[in-house]
Amino acid sequence: MSSGLNVTSQAAVTSLTLDGLAHLSDHRWLFFFVLLAAYLFVLFSDSLVVYVICSQRNLHRPMFIFIAAVLLNSLAASAAVYPKLLSDLASGRRFTEVSHAACLGQAFVLYSLGGSSFVLLAAMSFDRYLSICRPLRYAALVSPAAVAALLLLCWLLPTGLVSGATLLASRVPLCRARLSRVYCDIYSFVSLGCGGGGVAAMLLPVYGLLVSVATVVLPVGFVLFSYGRILLVCLRGSRSFSSKALHTCLPHLLVFLIFSLSTGVELLQRRLHSGGEATAASTLAWFLMVAPTVFNPVIYGLRVKEVFRHVRRLLRCRGAG
Repeated sequence: MSSGLNVTSQAAVTSLTLDGLAHLSDHRWLFFFVLLAAYLFVLFSDSLVVYVICSQRNLHRPMFIFIAAVLLNSLAASAAVYPKLLSDLASGRRFTEVSHAACLGQAFVLYSLGGSSFVLLAAMSFDRYLSICRPLRYAALVSPAAVAALLLLCWLLPTGLVSGATLLASRVPLCRARLSRVYCDIYSFVSLGCGGGGVAAMLLPVYGLLVSVATVVLPVGFVLFSYGRILLVCLRGSRSFSSKALHTCLPHLLVFLIFSLSTGVELLQRRLHSGGEATAASTLAWFLMVAPTVFNPVIYGLRVKEVFRHVRRLLRCRGAG
């Protein structure tokens, strides 16, 4: 009898309910306008910096190409989250119904882009390491073909790995349909499982660990190693050399720290509030989602002087026109 009830409950779960907005409904217009302002700023600033990098031939260098790639990731991730949240807030819905496929599709996009952002930041640290610590070999090692290969690796590796995790998650039978989230993620989706699920359920924890190591742990370790080596070289060099080297690395370090901190706190918050999420936890989830996308173009547009100079010139010309 119990097995029959279990089968019935599994069959009944045909869609998921996201109730992360329920705690914010009393202030939904405040959150709507804050989110709308953030999204418009991200669209304008990211597009502006990417346009400047693409249109200025003197910026067609590896460091700026990687900056453009990181900002394109930010634009894509924003498009996967912001419009749906804005629509839900404007409609006044406390709960959002999504299909299994739509939920896993959003989770796939966000995990793939998040993983590729970490790998891109590792590639940027490698570029800075070679530029500062191996300047005589830099041109030979960081050729256009090498940059293209690195970009493909940064996007295809996380996409391939996350595809496997998403496929395994889709095989897990669900007994519950309510997620205390404002957007979907694979961890929360699988937490609704009944137990069982056969080979997919057994493989998913191990495979998820592999994906985390390949797309987060190893890139973070490589970034720390690269900037550690750069710091040692700067300590041994002249003051002018050290100042210039650290100035070029600072924007990348700031972006890395903000993205890593947001990701780490979001993962911790997700596990601590796997049940009903408090209002403070929901607000924190929003901030962690918005912060990296807003700060990235600010840091790269203001702190990277070559980009800032062209952005200022472009805005002055548009203003004069």
